[in-house]
Amino acid sequence: MADLTPIENEVLNAMKEIGATSEEKKKTADDIAKKSNRPKSLVTNALVTLLNKGAVKRVAREKSAGYYIISPSA
Repeated sequence: MADLTPIENEVLNAMKEIGATSEEKKKTADDIAKKSNRPKSLVTNALVTLLNKGAVKRVAREKSAGYYIISPSA
């Protein structure tokens, strides 16, 4: 995906590094924020835009939502 902002790229790279590449391996925004060393609010905003662009998927859970990359080549 060429139309990503620098923070969106950082979030995707962090997700790849922690293995959030399938529904079984989904990670929370907290996990992604820790890995990317960015504030959770910034990561959450990037995740929302990545959701809208179709790069990641969100799975609602009891406590916090989980996110994973839809296509690892993104």
